[in-house]
Amino acid sequence: MKKEKYNWPVTILLILGLITVAFPLYLTVVIAFKQSSEMTNDLVGILSLPKRWSLENFKEAMEVTDFWNSLKNSLVITIATLVGSIFIHSILGYILARNMKQHKIYKGIYYYIVSGMFVPFAILMMPLVKETANLHIANIFGVIILYIVFYMPMNTLLYAGYMKNIPTALEEAAEIDGASTWKTFWKIIFPIMGPMHATVAVLTALSTWNDVMTPLVITSGTQFNTLPLAQLTFQTQFGTNYNLAFASYLLALIPIIIFYILCQKKIINGVANGAVK
Repeated sequence: MKKEKYNWPVTILLILGLITVAFPLYLTVVIAFKQSSEMTNDLVGILSLPKRWSLENFKEAMEVTDFWNSLKNSLVITIATLVGSIFIHSILGYILARNMKQHKIYKGIYYYIVSGMFVPFAILMMPLVKETANLHIANIFGVIILYIVFYMPMNTLLYAGYMKNIPTALEEAAEIDGASTWKTFWKIIFPIMGPMHATVAVLTALSTWNDVMTPLVITSGTQFNTLPLAQLTFQTQFGTNYNLAFASYLLALIPIIIFYILCQKKIINGVANGAVK
């Protein structure tokens, strides 16, 4: 029998990647369960396990950051952004992908939208603050609209690229059967885009959930705090109390990890089903 050969360079890179991800997570969990008195300046004291595992830090962090209200705001913004992005961007990607070859104007619109990825947020920040204030949407609704616009370039690029893998024969057959373009999209194209919907959902949700700058400049000074914004206030108030801060980070991490795991499973199933068919 032949001995299996290991690709040691790749194996070493994978191990280093695992350490890079696991080590910060380990520190977060350990420090979140420690008491302030257990925190020392030496490395051994930081890496050591808590003497007594307690949920007191999590309870206090939830009270200080108004956790449930902040969680509600983050969920509303993230879910609304996901629904709006998948609905609008999938239609936009479909229209542009199917018309770019026949009409140059669609190709120009496509490049114009995609070019938005290269515009830094710092350039847009002050005009957006002024504009949202003038339109009276310096609230959660305004933040959702901005997110849908911000993620439009990347999501349109993804949807338009995915449309190249879907044969036009499906749409031609539906047209022969008397289906309108709108019905063809919702009954045939939209379900086929399932794996790309999951991909867009993961990327959009991660960016929306973890974003600080947009809610900070748009809803600053209001009661509409998101979790990252509440944690920013929490850190400023308590300075170097890392135990409460890390406990707050873990609480905010749980919902998005669950969502990521669920969507990842759908992506794998969608790719596998497509391969079998």
